[in-house]
This record gives sequence, C-alpha cells and structure tokens, in this order.
Amino acid sequence: MRTRNKITVVGAGNVGATAAHWLAAKELGDVALVDIVEGVPQGKALDLAQAAPIEDFDVRLTGLNSYDGTENSDVVIITAGLPRKPGMSRDDLLKTNADIVTKVVEEVVKRSPESILIIVSNPLDAMCQVALRRSGFPKHRVIGMAGVLDSARMRCFLAEALNVSVENVTAFVLGGHGDTMVPLPRFSTCAGIPITELLPKDKIDAIVKRTANGGAEIVSLLKTGSAYYAPSAAAVEMTESILKDKKKILPCAAYLEGEYGINGLYVGVPG
Repeated sequence: MRTRNKITVVGAGNVGATAAHWLAAKELGDVALVDIVEGVPQGKALDLAQAAPIEDFDVRLTGLNSYDGTENSDVVIITAGLPRKPGMSRDDLLKTNADIVTKVVEEVVKRSPESILIIVSNPLDAMCQVALRRSGFPKHRVIGMAGVLDSARMRCFLAEALNVSVENVTAFVLGGHGDTMVPLPRFSTCAGIPITELLPKDKIDAIVKRTANGGAEIVSLLKTGSAYYAPSAAAVEMTESILKDKKKILPCAAYLEGEYGINGLYVGVPG
C-alpha cells in the first residue's frame, strides 16, 4: 500500500527541474521527472537524489523518457513547451505548445486518471483550456499557475519600494496571466496597512505596470529563456496546498461557469 504522495513533473527544463528540486526539498512526495530528451530527466533526477544526503530530504526521484512509471500520480505539474524569447508574447507560443500539452495530457490521463493537473505551460489560460478538454477531468482538477506567481512579483516590488521584508507584504493579482492580469493595489497591504496609504499613486502605478510586465522583463534580461525560479516555486506552493489540504486561498487560473459573470473561460480568481 502506497503511503507517500506521488508527483509527476512533465518537462525537465529549467522550470520543471527547479520544481522537482522544490518538491523534493519540501518532501512533498516521490517525484517522477519526464522529458523526451534522452538522458536529461535521468541526469537531473540523479543529481537531485545525490543532494538529498546534504540537504537532508528523503524522497524517491526518477527520471523518465516515457510516462511508464508515472502511474497513479496524485498531482501532475505540466511545464512542457517552448519558452519565450525576447520580443515574443505568451500568445506566440499558442499552436506549438497546444500540440505539446495535448500529447502530455493524453498520456497522463491513461496512467493517472484521478490526478490533479497544474498547468504552467504558456500561454497559460489557453493551455488550461486544452488540458481541460483533452483530459475530460472535472474543472476543479485542472488549474493554472498564474496569480500565485504574479502576486509574488508584486509583493517583491512593493517590499523593495517600501524597504520592508516581503513577509510583511500581501498582494493580490487576478485576471489573465499576461497583459490581461489585474493587480489590485486596494487589496495589497504592508503589515495590514493598505499600500494606497503608504505609497503615492505614481509609484503604485509603476509597480502595477512592472508586475504585468514581470515575465517579459526577465526574458529581456536572460535573452535565451524565461523565468523559472519563481514560476516553479509558485507551482510547488499550489501542490503543497493541495497535498496537505492546507485550505490556502491562492489566486489561480480556474474555469468559470457563471462565477464573476464569466462563462467558459479560465481566469485568475481566488481559489
């Protein structure tokens, strides 16, 4: 009888491998890392496993080139897809990544029909739609990593502007994951005080704009890829909340059927 949780991470690139690292370090369950490139998931899983005696975590890490070995996963984090490059929007990735996510979901459903899917692949909201339709899962088992990351970015910028610890700052970002995101300054606080009482409007507006452009800023700096530390940490926070039933209120991309007056779309909402 299996006693540990099992988590599959699809895609052993920067986001997937870093997510596997966070998952293992937090001992959230045994981790299967899947990628089509031969040797890459095996090498990264082995490298992570050899960090376990140093970092003092005990989970089983497996690298795979197929989905055999991922059976009965509790959570599947899908990071597979092409990353953005400078000058690209998330929507530029639509067709290619939709094909990739379709194939991934079909394989996952065969082996883990009771799993919860956390989508990280871009364009996020569209990839959630693809995963929902191809999986046939109920909507509460297909969610997207959106607002957790965007809210973290906003918290980071606010803490920097206020010269305080990020632990004292709360922020909430809803809407789409991209140009349609909606940062909410009125519901963002520092030590319980609304930031609208602590910062001038022009500074808040600049932070809101930087938050909406957060991913593109990193792409322009890296030049050869996109963000991965914060996106993977966001996906792992969602995974931890699910597996430990922590009942956290996290802003995630969820499928709406009349809520907030919206039908048939994935939108970042409190969940």
